[in-house]
Amino acid sequence: MGGAVSIDLVRGMRDVHPAEFAHGRYIQRILEQTMAGYGYQMIDTPVIEHRALYLRKLGEDLVGKVYEFSFGGRDLALRPEWTASVLRAYVASMQDQPLPLRLSYAGPVFRYERPQRYTYRQFTQVGGEIIGGLPPRADAEVIALACAGLQVVGVTEYTVRIGHIGLARELLSRFALPERTRGLLVWSLERLRAEGIAPVRERVLANLGTPPEGLELPAGLDDEQAARWLERVLTAMQIDLRTGTRSPAEVLQRLLRTLRRADEQPLVEAALEQLARLAAISGPPEQAIPMLADLPGSESAAFRELQAILNLLAAYHIPAERVVIDGALGRGLHYYTGLIFEIYDREGNQLCGGGRYDDLVGALGGRQATPAVGFAYGLERVTAAATTGSGESPTTVLVAAVSDDDYPYALHVAERLRAGGYIVVLDVRGRSVKDNLRDATRRNYSAVVIVGAAERAGEYVIWRDLATRSERQIPIAMLGRHL
Repeated sequence: MGGAVSIDLVRGMRDVHPAEFAHGRYIQRILEQTMAGYGYQMIDTPVIEHRALYLRKLGEDLVGKVYEFSFGGRDLALRPEWTASVLRAYVASMQDQPLPLRLSYAGPVFRYERPQRYTYRQFTQVGGEIIGGLPPRADAEVIALACAGLQVVGVTEYTVRIGHIGLARELLSRFALPERTRGLLVWSLERLRAEGIAPVRERVLANLGTPPEGLELPAGLDDEQAARWLERVLTAMQIDLRTGTRSPAEVLQRLLRTLRRADEQPLVEAALEQLARLAAISGPPEQAIPMLADLPGSESAAFRELQAILNLLAAYHIPAERVVIDGALGRGLHYYTGLIFEIYDREGNQLCGGGRYDDLVGALGGRQATPAVGFAYGLERVTAAATTGSGESPTTVLVAAVSDDDYPYALHVAERLRAGGYIVVLDVRGRSVKDNLRDATRRNYSAVVIVGAAERAGEYVIWRDLATRSERQIPIAMLGRHL
């Protein structure tokens, strides 16, 4: 015989049962209150956004993890992170607000991650952004705030890993490479450390491509000369450039970029050597800072900014032994422009991360360039690492009517107790007094309040304390007060 079909939980998702839910909400409230104490105001945004919001700046690793779908002729996505949504909301309706604008948020995000311990495909981010905040002060504030929240929930052993995308970009500015190639190299820092130069070189050069055989540019031509040469060649081949949506000049420029790619390969090799040196730097500030000073130079703007941030963290009383400078830190989000950081617990679980993204407001259509920096906790991981309990809950009591005739009186008793701050559970199964006592004990309630005909007539209740197993009569007029 066929039975009902069991529907399993979707892989990577999870059910959160009451005790765990209460603990998570308690930790979330503490984090939200900590951010509110720094002047951050809560904002909410939709879970569903236009897919285009995430395509340009997330980076290929995260873009591949976005839950996307088409509905009603629109390409949509479930929110994979909060920053882009918050900045979209700012551009849409908050550009007239005075800056800096401190915004905080809490809610679910969705990523098609490989499920593992404390890594789920739906998880909760709690975070904040300072729109209009300048380095180094705003950068130091978000790191200090992230640490403060962890301290309050009892995570006292953590490591702050700090990097700066500007270091890599300044190194690459020495090489005449197109911006797209520079971007590929910058966001390969973590791979450089993990895999070495060879795999990264192969990947970058594969993205460069090679010019068509027999159509290499003559040596020694500048861009203007090369464009005239290419135009003559295409005319001789009777290829009409006035087709499609691009102008002939745009078509020529795209072709020139393709033909110039062969010239980029030796530059890529040299750039990779410099980036590999940067990626190899990892250690406490007193060890890493001198190494960075030798690489981009102590006059580097990014280097000076990083030093200023570290000085301010000391003023925030962030212990230097908890800070690690990480030259390979990338975070996989392509909207970062400066500081980046991540915080790990003693078991190596990442609890939060963030950084500076000065170009994102402009990329989303803002009226003017606006600096910004922010961070987000992964709530589930913070909750797992927290040593703070779930907070004090109101006393829970079970109110049990002896008979159906006593039930209206039981309702009145429950109302009085709730008004006094108790959590009150009513017996709706019509159990015996003995069974209600057993059930309340099993659920760890504090007391059972028994009401029957005698109690109704005398306007009192029987209060059975389950911890002491004592029993007393309490007039109904006393209910709701401290018992």
